[in-house]
Amino acid sequence: MRKLTRQIKIGDVLIGGGAPCAVQSMCSTDTRDVAATLAQIGRLADAGCEIVRCAVPDADAALALAAIKSGSALPLIADIHFDYKLALTSLQSGVDGLRLNPGNIGERWKVAEVVKAASERQIPIRIGVNGGSLEKELLVKYGHPTPEAMVESALGHVRILEDIGYDQIKVSIKVSDVVRTLEAYRLLSAAIDYPLHIGVTEAGTTLTGAVKSSVGLGILLFQGIGDTMRVSLTGDPVDEVRVAYDILKSLGLRNRGINFVSCPTCGRCQIDLIPVAEEVERRLADLDSNFTVAVMGCAVNGPGEAREADFGIAGGRGEGLLFKNGEIVRKVPAAELADALVEEVQKAARERQV
Repeated sequence: MRKLTRQIKIGDVLIGGGAPCAVQSMCSTDTRDVAATLAQIGRLADAGCEIVRCAVPDADAALALAAIKSGSALPLIADIHFDYKLALTSLQSGVDGLRLNPGNIGERWKVAEVVKAASERQIPIRIGVNGGSLEKELLVKYGHPTPEAMVESALGHVRILEDIGYDQIKVSIKVSDVVRTLEAYRLLSAAIDYPLHIGVTEAGTTLTGAVKSSVGLGILLFQGIGDTMRVSLTGDPVDEVRVAYDILKSLGLRNRGINFVSCPTCGRCQIDLIPVAEEVERRLADLDSNFTVAVMGCAVNGPGEAREADFGIAGGRGEGLLFKNGEIVRKVPAAELADALVEEVQKAARERQV
């Protein structure tokens, strides 16, 4: 059962309080390049991203957020490190949320200044604790960024905000190690009822990062922990969004986009299935319809899986059967299987929109 946390709002997106786990990403563009950043935000929005974050390395970037916010299709979060003045300028630029790493902001009064300005605008703050930038005194106490050290850091900064009378808070607590991340979030979830932003930080390139994120986030979500999430990948941030939805779909938590099923192939496969599967998945990647689509290669499991899907193909010798809603539509030559399947799915998606 999912833990019921307090609810906050980022722009028009509800976080916590039983709302669906929201999918976030972060722009990889130079924030000072407004046109490039808005173009990437547009691509992220098309992929289903619900909240976007931008790095704020200097005052020019903080000032650029005003133009980005004006043209953004998504609620905008400013990512702040080191300089509390950047947070103040970002708030003046009209952002919908802040992400602070309290361990590198400095003295408590600086955090208090930011909280005061955010409170005046009712802008939520994410306390973002990262194992790579933990406070020195906690590293001395614990020796290295243990789950207990990170939770202590997070709770200390939660108390700072609470002491100022502010409760529009969400919290993240990340390291690149999956097991430590899991333990840290379990401890934190037991200690507070603020919404949690979950993720495995610096997870790796697209394949490695997707695996680590799927294991870590999948376990947390299955245990009812997590109100918003980012899959951190060294690659195109659009892939972060796609992986996030695949994780959520696999657990039955969100239904955006195609649920894609394909067999691993074996010696019984009599068509060149791998390029067919890759092409079908690529061409349907941006389709916002929750169909199950199966691409199967032989007569053992193929017909059964294809019948259970909304649309599917089951390969034979040089040809395949095209299925729709459990019924055989027709036989299709192998070279035409991808086109035939994609056309059927796209046609159904258009009809659903009418």
